[in-house]
Amino acid sequence: KEAAHQRQTMGKFVVVGGGIAGVTCAEELAVSFPSEEILLITASPVIKAVTNFKQVSKILEEFDVEEQPSTMLESRFPNIKVIESGLKQLKSKEHCIVTEDGNQHVYEKLCLCAGAKPKLICEGNPYVLGIRDTDSAQEFQKQLTKAKRIMIIGNGGIALELVYEIEGCEVIWAIKDKAIGNTFFDAGAAEFLTSKLVSEKPEAKIPHKRTKYTTEGMKKEARSKAKADNVGSALGPDWHEGLDLKGTEEFSHKVHIEPMCEVKKIYLQEEFRLLKKNSLTFPTNHNKSVTTDNETWPVYVELTNEKLYGCDFIVSATGVTPNTELFLHGNNFDVGEDGGLKVDDHMHTSLPDIYAAGDICTAAWQPSPVWQQMRLWTQARQMGWYAAKCMTAARLGNCIDMDFSFELFAHVTKFFNFKVVLLGKYNAQGLGSDHELMLRCTKGQEYVKVVMQNGRMMGAVLIGETDLEETFENLILNQMDLSPYGEELLDPNIDIEDYFD
Repeated sequence: KEAAHQRQTMGKFVVVGGGIAGVTCAEELAVSFPSEEILLITASPVIKAVTNFKQVSKILEEFDVEEQPSTMLESRFPNIKVIESGLKQLKSKEHCIVTEDGNQHVYEKLCLCAGAKPKLICEGNPYVLGIRDTDSAQEFQKQLTKAKRIMIIGNGGIALELVYEIEGCEVIWAIKDKAIGNTFFDAGAAEFLTSKLVSEKPEAKIPHKRTKYTTEGMKKEARSKAKADNVGSALGPDWHEGLDLKGTEEFSHKVHIEPMCEVKKIYLQEEFRLLKKNSLTFPTNHNKSVTTDNETWPVYVELTNEKLYGCDFIVSATGVTPNTELFLHGNNFDVGEDGGLKVDDHMHTSLPDIYAAGDICTAAWQPSPVWQQMRLWTQARQMGWYAAKCMTAARLGNCIDMDFSFELFAHVTKFFNFKVVLLGKYNAQGLGSDHELMLRCTKGQEYVKVVMQNGRMMGAVLIGETDLEETFENLILNQMDLSPYGEELLDPNIDIEDYFD
């Protein structure tokens, strides 16, 4: 009787998660099996779609990410059925997913693409905002209009973009490394970009033509529920476009970097008053002496370098944790050190018929010497696509080779309005001490860094319009011995592309 009560739906392929990995996976399955229904289960009323996809080179790709109502996905792929519901339980032994609406969905093959959530420096503090999805970016914009000073904690991509985009508000940026953007570059590249923080930004913003769907006006209760569970997909590469990130003051950039420190303690106004300690004013270059801040702030941050600052709120941009709790309960998954579900070279988890892709998974195969996992858009798309290919091959009993995109790490993005291309072991990750770097830098224009080992190119960072990405991608992939060229490799007067056509 109970079983009849819980309407069972037989699903062949079920995908969980409406972010880039999940949507890409569902779309690819829908194309491979046009006469079968593909279920996509997502807790959010909007999904993330890849638009304006461009294959820049063999491996480098550029695309925009757009929020769309799930009905748009269903109209593009009539055999995808979107189930808008949170997840209650995974019963891997019964091959069954239970959603919060009480329904059970039996799967033949399942792909988990539930993403990751921001690591918050402290839970439940109203003055600490984690930025990871579009809702939190909108919330952030609301807060910023009233802010005179904010503190940003973290050194990844979101922190980098935020710091550059915020105007009219003092920003104290605490990073645990010596230099900014440590996940993406070395100190040299950081220095190249930091000079850009000081110089004035050009006024004219190029308008972005892109339809935006927000969750505004959609079922309000669904949203507040989603808020509570902290769902929502990660932000797109241009998430801050169209957000007017201006604080209350009438000046452009005011950024102070506190390097090599982390948050020691956060005090609310009242706790701080009882502490009887002094907080610091915003440091300015001409003002070398440390002065006490007479202003009262809603929240105070004590850093591990003993400095104490008051601010209107704190942005926590310190990376993400894979969203696995729901799935781990009652299921014996192998989990990686970073908390993700371990997947093999066919995106298969340790449990039968369950695959995973995107931020929720941890690549547990022996990677190519010039590839590494990073929880980025590009990898979510590649993994989602490849997981669908693997699920298809498994169903049809075919063999499939590892997708070419995992041969070489390649990512293109924009920081501080510069095009930034990262290739291979661009930060000499795991290469030990026997590697060397070659640099070429034109201040304010371009920055090129190449990582070499035994005469072979292992990685590169290209900032600005260098036009070297394809040549370098090939040189890293074919591991050609470049020792004969020496420093000429980066000589701006030599057209390197002509050498290696």
